[in-house]
Amino acid sequence: MGDLEIRGATAPDLPAIVDMLADDPLGARRESPDDLSPYLTALERLTADPNQRLVVAVRETRVVGTLQLTIIPGLSRKGATRSIIEGVRIHADERGSGLGTQLIQWAIEESRRQDCHLVQLTSDNSRKDAHRFYERLGFAASHVGFKLQL
Repeated sequence: MGDLEIRGATAPDLPAIVDMLADDPLGARRESPDDLSPYLTALERLTADPNQRLVVAVRETRVVGTLQLTIIPGLSRKGATRSIIEGVRIHADERGSGLGTQLIQWAIEESRRQDCHLVQLTSDNSRKDAHRFYERLGFAASHVGFKLQL
């Protein structure tokens, strides 16, 4: 990965992570970079859960990407473990550089290391460029996802 380091996220990384989460039309409506306290609480919960990995991609001490990887043991598919990739974000300066591919490949390899049989993710219907990106990496749009706001 050259000069890129992928490591677990820490509290000092939160401002950069939240800025990336808020740096698009969807995120701008649902994220609050001015108040990091709920994100710190969430990071503490994620860090305490051994099935959760919130990681950052760092280049020259600068956080340039992030994703969350969740490992889910299950009964279906003969007791297969699966992983879910969520919250993939790449800093605007790094988009198109191959960083997204490296980050997703890291998540796939980590899923293999965790004995997962399936890697899944969701992407908002409006993110057509992201859909093409995931399809280029071998993901298939095989299911329809549903969400219920609480």
